Amino acid sequence: MGSSSSSMDHIPNAEELMQETGFSAAHLLRLYERFEFLDKDQTGELRPEDFGAIGGLALNPIGDRIISAFFSPGQETVDFPSFVRVLAHFRPNGTNRTRNGTQQEPVNSRTRKLKFAFQLYDQDRDGKISRAELLQVLRAMLGIQVTEEQLQSIAERAIQEADLDRDDAISFDEFKKSLEKVNIDHKMSIRFLK
Repeated sequence: MGSSSSSMDHIPNAEELMQETGFSAAHLLRLYERFEFLDKDQTGELRPEDFGAIGGLALNPIGDRIISAFFSPGQETVDFPSFVRVLAHFRPNGTNRTRNGTQQEPVNSRTRKLKFAFQLYDQDRDGKISRAELLQVLRAMLGIQVTEEQLQSIAERAIQEADLDRDDAISFDEFKKSLEKVNIDHKMSIRFLK
């Protein structure tokens, strides 16, 4: 039907991806078109610099962290299936589709969304958000709008409120507990297609 990307035949592991991520065939086709658009070299893989064509990321103060979330440590490229798996974290919660009942926890569940957000802070991947890591994110997000003293105060208060075991860092469980009243599905959802 038209362009080569308009057929599910051109999408690697399409059925498996639909089952794993909950994306419909229409969503997958649209994401494949976007992937191909970003893949200027037509290698079937994206590098971090390819994400520069996404305007919203370039303007996002933590855009670099979001982009790096697409790549495993030491990995320099991401293929289409991996690209889709990361984007599935941003699917609205009410649209989970399980075909054969084997999917235990949808990739877009509240817990998985929180784990994804946690990893944006936990840059050294030690399972804790340190004061230094929290300050890095705050500096990126708030920049020159606040003084260094104010940033330190914000970080101190956040750690005091979330750090239940008093180890001067925030574990995933503490992070999750501190956000229990936040509508994560609303904050971490992108409406891909209707």
